[in-house]
Amino acid sequence: MAKCHRNNVDSLILHRIPSASSSSTSGNSFSGSTLRWMIFDAISCGGSSRYRRELREDDDEDKTYFTKPHVATSDSKSEIGGDDLASEGVLTKSEKLSDLLNLAATETGDETKNREETVEILKRVVRDLVVECGDDGGEKKIAAATEVRLLAKDDTEARVTLAMLGAIPPLVSMIDDSPIEDAQISSLYALLNLGIGNDANKAAIVKEGAVHKMLKLIESSKPPNQSISEAIVANFLGLSALDSNKPIIGSSGAIIFLAKTLKSFEETNSSQAREDALRALYNLSIHHQNVSFILETDLIQFLLNTLGDMEVSERILSILTNVVSVPEGRKAVGAAVEAFAILVDVLSWNDSTKCQEKAIYILMLMAHKGHGGDRRAMIEARIESSLLELTLVGSALAQKRASRILECLRVVDKGKQVSAPIYGTSSSSSMGRERGGEIRMSDERKAVKLLVQQSLQSNMKRIVMRANLQQDYVTTTTSEHFTKSLTF
Repeated sequence: MAKCHRNNVDSLILHRIPSASSSSTSGNSFSGSTLRWMIFDAISCGGSSRYRRELREDDDEDKTYFTKPHVATSDSKSEIGGDDLASEGVLTKSEKLSDLLNLAATETGDETKNREETVEILKRVVRDLVVECGDDGGEKKIAAATEVRLLAKDDTEARVTLAMLGAIPPLVSMIDDSPIEDAQISSLYALLNLGIGNDANKAAIVKEGAVHKMLKLIESSKPPNQSISEAIVANFLGLSALDSNKPIIGSSGAIIFLAKTLKSFEETNSSQAREDALRALYNLSIHHQNVSFILETDLIQFLLNTLGDMEVSERILSILTNVVSVPEGRKAVGAAVEAFAILVDVLSWNDSTKCQEKAIYILMLMAHKGHGGDRRAMIEARIESSLLELTLVGSALAQKRASRILECLRVVDKGKQVSAPIYGTSSSSSMGRERGGEIRMSDERKAVKLLVQQSLQSNMKRIVMRANLQQDYVTTTTSEHFTKSLTF
């Protein structure tokens, strides 16, 4: 080990590390003198490169104290330039180091003291949660649950410590054990805050049976208490964010409750409850097995009819994108009344790119993986016009998806036009059929070309109006150019 230079800091009063006998009585915590000695020992042995760098900087600034360039070696004479070091300069350095050590010791002591006080508070709160209900036991539990709610709201460490101390089981028991609504609401919001950003707490809350207790509480409330319903919806939102909780919550019947909350929000629930219910349903729809539970609620038609409310439309479309990812979900969307007309209408929402991209994703899956009737319904809803517009002015993602849908519809039309030759007939009759087929194909091509041209002209006029250009900008040459590139 390299020899440690003393650096002539005799003015500092440093205490040695306590002996084994003294340390055994104080446990694992160390005193301020121990910390000061450890820091000094590290610095004097060259352990603090930052402090040595400060010494070198002071060397350049003041040549009175140091007569030679600073060289980082283990030899004290070559490091500080000789034995004739001015005592005044050393005292200045010693005073700075002393202040640093005293400050570190003070801060560490205060932090330790505050932490110990906080732990004692949390222990007292958990003791109040498990107290037997007597004359004032119920009030103590309510006050303790309220305190947990406040302590866990913004403190990550408090959430972890409270869970380790055993706060979750008594809070879950309070959901349906106490007939007092204040106790139920306090416990629900305390559990909600304990689960914020803590997956372990979310899993523990579900494992304790909170999901079934919350549903039981809702069923027993006649009529349902609005504050309790909103607290339960918020809990389902938080708990459903954890993947391992999704199948448990989905199969529990919570989806039915969330769907009812969503449908009746105008009558009894707040807009925040509606938003929480939508987000919780989205979380649950990510797990494909939960889609079947969503379909049992007749929620698809309601979601489609609600599109147009810009506050929730993007969230609704997010749910539908998960629904159509499974065959039964695509079948349910295709069977909904005016589903394609509603989704095609979303494509014209030029002020909401996200909604456009989600709607066209749903239509793309329906076109590629749905039934033939779905593609016919899209054509009847005049999807071509909207798709052509998106290929010109949509986002890059919307343009790509629109092109894929057009390609799919084009392949379907081509398949209808192709006719297989009939063998075993005369050449004249065969030639006649072929000629008749060519005439029919020619007529269909003309009709499709005319349709595309009309749609393109309409879209170009719309684009010109948005750009505040003159109407004569849409020339026949431009239309013919795009028509040739898009027709088949």
